[in-house]
Amino acid sequence: MKKTIAIVVSLIFVLAFTAASFAAAKIHSVTGEVTAVDAAAKTVTLKAKKGEVTVSVEDKTSIKEGKEKKTLADLKAGDKVTVKYTEADGKMTAKSIMKAAAAKKMEKKMEKKEEKKAAPAPAPAAPAKKPAAGGY
Repeated sequence: MKKTIAIVVSLIFVLAFTAASFAAAKIHSVTGEVTAVDAAAKTVTLKAKKGEVTVSVEDKTSIKEGKEKKTLADLKAGDKVTVKYTEADGKMTAKSIMKAAAAKKMEKKMEKKEEKKAAPAPAPAAPAKKPAAGGY
């Protein structure tokens, strides 16, 4: 009996920690203009609506312009980008960086999703009126 209770308690702890780690892996998105690229520190700083944001870039971070793969060296100040990132322990880590045209498409998709969430359901259409019976 004690062994069963110990196993159940252990499983509860494992599930609690697993759920916490999944919650920390939520992906965020920010769109803005690149203000600095530090290749040595592997960071990209951009000016967004929320202010200045600095994200770390890993080797597995996907950097693209349209369908074309790019590298950190291809990013420069003035580029318009959308960055998808995760945040853990106050550190933002980029999962993907999309330049210019791809960034605009992503921004439009995000805006459409937000509009759908905020938009009320459409009203049902009124029934069509019958033409008045006339004497022809």
